[in-house]
Amino acid sequence: MNRLTNLFNIDLPLIQAPMAGVQGWELAAAVTLTGGLGSLPCATLTPGTIRDAVHQFRQHSSGSINLNFFSHTSPSQNADMQKNWLDHFRPYYEEWGIPTPSGTSGPGRRPFDQDMADLVEEVKPAVVSFHFGLPEPRLLSAVQRSGAKIISSATTVEEALWLEAHEVDAIIAQGLEAGGHRGMFLSQDINAQAGTFALLPQVVEAVRVPVIAAGGIADAAGVRAAMTLGASGVQVGTAYLLCPEARTSAIHRTALSSEAARHTALTNIFSGRPARGIVNRMIRELGPIHPSAPPFPLATAASAPLRAAAEARGADDFTPLWAGQNVSGCRPIPAADITRGLAEGFAALR
Repeated sequence: MNRLTNLFNIDLPLIQAPMAGVQGWELAAAVTLTGGLGSLPCATLTPGTIRDAVHQFRQHSSGSINLNFFSHTSPSQNADMQKNWLDHFRPYYEEWGIPTPSGTSGPGRRPFDQDMADLVEEVKPAVVSFHFGLPEPRLLSAVQRSGAKIISSATTVEEALWLEAHEVDAIIAQGLEAGGHRGMFLSQDINAQAGTFALLPQVVEAVRVPVIAAGGIADAAGVRAAMTLGASGVQVGTAYLLCPEARTSAIHRTALSSEAARHTALTNIFSGRPARGIVNRMIRELGPIHPSAPPFPLATAASAPLRAAAEARGADDFTPLWAGQNVSGCRPIPAADITRGLAEGFAALR
């Protein structure tokens, strides 16, 4: 056992990264049953659906679960900004022969609020993780009262020090290679972002709490490298995307299995925040980083109808194909097998 397994009451110091839109309780339960820490992404869910998912998880596993939330501040609507952003998509609406939307509503990402804090106190998960910093103190206190251990992502040493000062139990050092949204919260300067194996030892040196390495870890060798550099554990997401327990769409699975998966980029055009995904038509033609993109998560609305129309015809032109830089461990096999393969990296250090 190490610091992380003791802290989270798990057998392996391995966290399955929470991945909104491509997984539910099934993947979390499969990883937990194999000794790791399964995670449930909650930012796009309601308290009721989270409660149901936790119930399902506990019907299939008696182990620990991590509930993951976003702690961003919801931006104000700006009609002129939204219209300007939508203008960039009008040629695509004409091409696909669908009406240009008149409104600005779209899929939302819910920041952690009082309803979610009440839910955490009710279901009492072993771990609660946050992305984009931490919620306000009164909400964080509710999580602490639940008995959950608290972790959050840091993409710089400065963010790691800030998180430690706010009394998290462990820190996820999220390297530039990681798929999905960057956890940046003190600065939006992409130039300040470092790769996992540059960031990790600096964070380990700077803080006293356990550090979890995330980004580009796809096999036992990556696990071994992270642990050698001082990590107390690892967080892995992309490697699980093709597992049968994941809810990854057929279009996303096809992209992950193609040569295109070797080329990912950080882009803000899907949501308004930098996130890493496989390069597709929308990224090539509008991005990857566009100065007109509204703040997270308002950018999503302009392309949502296009995504639906394209996917209905089997195209991924407007789909966010989130993936990390290293898809080599991403295979269509059970999550338990992926977890056992990663675990060999811990065994080699004993």
